[in-house]
Parts: sequence; structure tokens; C-alpha cells
Amino acid sequence: MRILRLLHRSSVREFCGGLNWGLAGRGVIVKDKAFQNLNSSQLYLHGATVAESLSGLAVYVRGNVTGEACKISKPQFGKLLKQVTNHISSMSNIYVHDGAVGSSLKAGAKVRVISDSPSAVLSLSSILWGTPTRAVSHDSRPLTVYVATSISPDIGDIIGLELKGENALIAADIERSSLVLCGNAFSDSNATKQALAALSGPVIFARRGLPLSARLLVFGDSVLLLFAPEDTIKGCGDLLVPGDIGVILSSEAVAPLFQTGSSGSSNLFKLPAAVVLATFDSSGVIPSVSKLAPGQAAYHFLAGYQNGKFMPAYSKGPSSIDLLELAKEFLLKLKDDRISSYLVNANGGEKGATGKDFARLVESTLSNNIPPFQAKGGNLQDTYKSFLSSRFGEVPEEFSF
Repeated sequence: MRILRLLHRSSVREFCGGLNWGLAGRGVIVKDKAFQNLNSSQLYLHGATVAESLSGLAVYVRGNVTGEACKISKPQFGKLLKQVTNHISSMSNIYVHDGAVGSSLKAGAKVRVISDSPSAVLSLSSILWGTPTRAVSHDSRPLTVYVATSISPDIGDIIGLELKGENALIAADIERSSLVLCGNAFSDSNATKQALAALSGPVIFARRGLPLSARLLVFGDSVLLLFAPEDTIKGCGDLLVPGDIGVILSSEAVAPLFQTGSSGSSNLFKLPAAVVLATFDSSGVIPSVSKLAPGQAAYHFLAGYQNGKFMPAYSKGPSSIDLLELAKEFLLKLKDDRISSYLVNANGGEKGATGKDFARLVESTLSNNIPPFQAKGGNLQDTYKSFLSSRFGEVPEEFSF
């Protein structure tokens, strides 16, 4: 027994040493103790509390991104990261959590959270999917999230950023695969997910996964991949799989990017029986429900038409992937797996279809009698063409209205 205890102590020291070396490689030096992968009960014992939620924080992103994001320069992010790693290194206790964006083992992106606060780890562990032990340290392209809750509230002034509202900061660097959360920014779960989605996009895409701003609807044994604004699908009830940012579509399955409070064990779903793209057209040019060829589906996916406005790839938040390349891969996926595609006009009446009415429209696509898409006159096609050519230049010939 004595020998076993000595061996156990030796392995613990070796494990802790390995973690400390790993943290040092990310710029954080352990002053006293580092606690790794504590469960929620253990985090509460360390003083974790459920923070009051925030919303509407700006997301600063450095790198080639599209969508809603503020810019941060390379020197600014470098100075911010230096301030944050020095701050975390000065703390007696450091909390580490390993997780993943996307529950797909092959296509997901592994994440290591390094924080000065058990409350931040508690919050982020409810967003990230679990991952096998040592998966992060053995991953070729891990992401790192640095959380400095007790750093000076003047951090914005220190690095030269004017923060609006809360003294909280969310900043990501695509090139460094790093995300920094300052103050209570971790409690804005939506902004944090958007930043993580942007950061993980290139990793997922390189692993042959498609990070898509889509939701899942389940009708009996059928899973539908749905592209639609959030306001339209509110009220779909139990048909809608929790997961408010997006999914990863891979060769094996489709998986939500993040956990939600009600996700339970539902983290992988079979390939979708169909893809449904919601559009909004009050001109009467687009039918209420119609079937699309793969090239048409890729075209309407890339445009994301919403009654006079376009939302390329249906993505609201920042995206670090070339959306035209994403649309090309989306087309290949539809063809290779023979996934049917449909276009639903959610703006057929004055109010438009939302909630359960919209769900019934979507469910109707499971019928084999949906007619092929055919525009009912008008010049909407020219509007599409003008936008796509100005935004993406020349699109592939197979992409068609």
C-alpha cells in the first residue's frame, strides 16, 4: 500500500507538472495552485456563484472576419494578452477547464479555459461540450480562452479601446486562436458564443466540418437542418433542438456548436433528411414552399434573402470563414449525401409565418409533392445577382436562382 501511495503521489506531481508546463506555454505561470476540470459541485466549494447575465457586449475580433464585429489591432491584442496573462499569473489559484466547440470528436474544436475565477469556469463549462481527458493537450489546433474577471476595469484605456457600457471586454485573435474575456464579460453567453464560433470556424472547416448558422427541427424520426432568423422560429416548441448559435455538419452527423441548459445528452444527430432555407419575400415572387436543386440551395444559402436585405450564409455574428467557400462545400455536401433542399417563404401573409405556423410550413417539406422552385415574375433575380456579384464577385455557374 505504501508503494502504491508513493506511486500515486508521484503521478499526481507528474500530472500537475504537465499542466503547469502546458499553462506556461500559453503565457500563464502558476504561482500556487492550478485546479483542472472541477465539476460544478467542486467549483461551488471554491466559491463559484451564478453571475447575473449580460447582453449586448461588443465583440472585438482581429483577423479576416465578416459580419458584426469590432476591430482590434495586432498591437492592441498583444498588449491585452500580456496584461491578462500577467494578471492570471499573479493569482494564487488558477482554474482550468477543457472542453470543445461542437460535440463531434472529429470535426469539433478543442478549447482550454484559463481563469482567475471559478464562477467564470462554471459559466463556460455550461456552454462548452465535454471532451476526453488530455484531448486538448494532444490536439493540433487547440483554442485558448483567457478569463480575467478581477483585472483592472481600466483595461480598455490601457490598451487603447473605448468600451461602451459595462466595464467588460471580449476580444478574439483568429491568428493566435485566442479569446480574452475581461471583467464579467463571460456572463454575456451570446457574445461569448459568437466569439468562440468565429474563433473555432477555421479549425472546424479544416477538419471537413461545416460550421453553419442553422438550427435543427425534429419531426418524428426526421431531422431537418433549418436556416431562419431567430424571431421566426420562436414558438416552435419541442420540435426545435436547443442550440442558439449554430451547428457543425460533417460526414457522419450534425451537432450543435454549444450546450444549452436543456441540451441533456442530445449532442449528435443523424444526417438531416432535408435542408430548409427560410426567406422573406412580400412581393409574391417567391412561392410559399418549393423544392430546390443543390445549386439553387447553395445560391439561396449564400444570399440569405430577408425581404430587401441579405444575410449571407444566414450568419449574424462575426465569421472567419470565406462564405463563398463555405457555400461551395455546402453544395458538395448536399450532392454527396443526396440531401433534399427546400425554400420556405415565411412572409406569405401580412404578419408572416412564425412559431408553430412556420413549423407546419417546414413540416410540409417532408411531403414528396413539393413543386420545384419557380419565381413568379418580378425582378428579384436581378436584385440577388447584383448583391452577390458586388459581395463575392463571380459565383460558380452551378449556383443558380
